Amino acid sequence: MTFEGWQDEALEFYERLEIDNSKGFWAEHKELYERAVRGPMVELLARLEPEFGPGKIFRPNRDIRFSADKTPYKTHLGGHLEAGGYIQLSADGLACGNGMYQLAADQLERYRAAVAEDLTGAELERVIARVAASGPVVSGRDPLKTAPRGYPKEHPRIGLLRNKGLVAWQQWEPADWLGTPEAYRRITTFLRASQPLKDWLDAHVGPSELPPR
Repeated sequence: MTFEGWQDEALEFYERLEIDNSKGFWAEHKELYERAVRGPMVELLARLEPEFGPGKIFRPNRDIRFSADKTPYKTHLGGHLEAGGYIQLSADGLACGNGMYQLAADQLERYRAAVAEDLTGAELERVIARVAASGPVVSGRDPLKTAPRGYPKEHPRIGLLRNKGLVAWQQWEPADWLGTPEAYRRITTFLRASQPLKDWLDAHVGPSELPPR
């Protein structure tokens, strides 16, 4: 399936949605969303599938049940790949992520044990350096302010131990290339560059084994 990037009208859709995030605006511009925003993402995920596995497009509706912000729609489009990788389009441009954003309790225990161990911890440091040298920024999510229980504050990898998630992220501001095949090249370059981080997390952390809430 052909993917030629997103044209200016896709970003303009989100610029206008940020101003008028209402059901009325959405109903009036739903055809534009399906054609210019969601349509290219469908084409992109289909083209990525042979190498990165099936993809899923997240719903545009926000979950407002427990939020003070009652605006009904997300101001970005998100797509997730089964083999790992996240793609996001918004008025701010294009962004890609890979890794594990939020670790469950059992994942966090395995992550910290692997970071603390000399061989696997040093391996992670090398992986992060290699990924970062390719362009993506590798950062921890929701870090603790101090050492996690059971680990010394002076541990050589205390910065990594404090994290509750670890992701590679790269973003690009709007530019003419976003509406060309160059968008596909940048996305695939990111996914391949960040894969060593996902591989390390898959090998040493893995999926959560806890029952769903």
